[in-house]
Amino acid sequence: MKFSAQQIAGLLNGEIEGDDSVSVTKLAKIEEGEPGSISFLGNPLYTQYIYNTKASIVIVNKDFELTAPVSATLIRVESAQSAFGKLLELYNQVKLNKVGISKLSFIADSAKVGENIYAGEFSFVGENVKIGNNVKIYPQVYIGDNSSIGDNTTLFSGVKIYSETIIGKDCIIHSGTVIGSDGFRFAPENPEGMKKIAQIGNVIIEDDVEIGANCAIDRATLGSTILRKGVKFDNLIHIAHNVEVGENSFLAACNVVAGSTKIGKSCMFSGQVGIVGHLQIADNTVVTAQSGISKSITKTGQVISGSPGFEAAKYRKAFIHFRNLESIVQRIDHLEKENKK
Repeated sequence: MKFSAQQIAGLLNGEIEGDDSVSVTKLAKIEEGEPGSISFLGNPLYTQYIYNTKASIVIVNKDFELTAPVSATLIRVESAQSAFGKLLELYNQVKLNKVGISKLSFIADSAKVGENIYAGEFSFVGENVKIGNNVKIYPQVYIGDNSSIGDNTTLFSGVKIYSETIIGKDCIIHSGTVIGSDGFRFAPENPEGMKKIAQIGNVIIEDDVEIGANCAIDRATLGSTILRKGVKFDNLIHIAHNVEVGENSFLAACNVVAGSTKIGKSCMFSGQVGIVGHLQIADNTVVTAQSGISKSITKTGQVISGSPGFEAAKYRKAFIHFRNLESIVQRIDHLEKENKK
């Protein structure tokens, strides 16, 4: 992809200072710029680099004042950082705008496929699957029978979608994620071991959900495991059978949610949070990193810390005492000795 300074200035509503015919093919950090790249200067701490960067184009704020000559063509905008963010988004759209069905892919005759889709090499679409318009199915994606994928959804390489899964519009699912695998349910059968309980439910993922790499979303025993509209997952997250995650909730890496727990709307969980099963988590709950939730949270808007978790303000006070526990014990021992005299 090749763009001239004139084209970029038009996209960003910017003013060119320098050679308006110079072209670029890639984006770069200003300190790592090289010929044919475009960068930006948004943070004053990086001002020094504009005078020796080899980038062909640099986006700067309109009020930025040079104190020495520069070799790069400048594009002046109201906010260099916002403009570069817009450029990143446009670049990503162009880069990911794949279309066409590879001859090395397989789509079952009974599947219904929308317009303008992409199906990469060795991707598999099973019986009675419904694929919407503008869906991107990267190489080695598996979509099981009777599943449904909404418009504008992207499944990156290696995603595995088990049967009966329903995925909405405008979703992004990153490589290695498995959706619809069996929930972890076993029942005592005899002294020789445990008997597996069949998992005959499914997974429903609503619109505008993003799931990071190597996540596992288990199918329900009965009914559905549900990720509501706008949910965002980081990498390495496990959602067990019959869990429901409310609208616009955010989960950072290595969260684990046990079976049948219901998470409310607009919750935010930091990394390595563990939640036991059959709980209710109120709307707008915030859970700090490495916390363990062992009972329901019924009051909205609480911040929870610790394992087992409780109110963060109380946790911080308790932690101060915990850090001083050794000296407290020594003081008590000293007082007991004094009382025995």
